[in-house]
Amino acid sequence: MTISSKNNFTEIEIDRIIEMAWEDRTPFEAIKFQFSLNEADVKMLMKKELKFSSYKLWRKRVENCKTKHLAKRVEGIDRFKCKLQRAITNNKISKR
Repeated sequence: MTISSKNNFTEIEIDRIIEMAWEDRTPFEAIKFQFSLNEADVKMLMKKELKFSSYKLWRKRVENCKTKHLAKRVEGIDRFKCKLQRAITNNKISKR
C-alpha cells in the first residue's frame, strides 16, 4: 500500500513526520502511533520527500541508531526527550 493511498498528509504533517524520523530518540513506534505509518511507510515517505543524498544519510543513520526501535533500546531509555533538555533550553548547561 502506498503512502498517498493510505493517508493524505498536509505539508505540516509531512514536515513533522520527517522531523520525527530524523530525531534519534523518537522511535518508529511513536510515528506509527501518531500518524499510522509503519517503518516501511516512513522509509517510502522519506525517499519521496528528501533529496537522494539526504535519504542515504538518513538511512545510514537509522541503521546505526539503537534508539529508533523500542525493542533495541537500552532499558534506561523510556522517554523521548533528554533529561537535560530544560537545562539546555535555559542555557544553563553551557555555564557548567
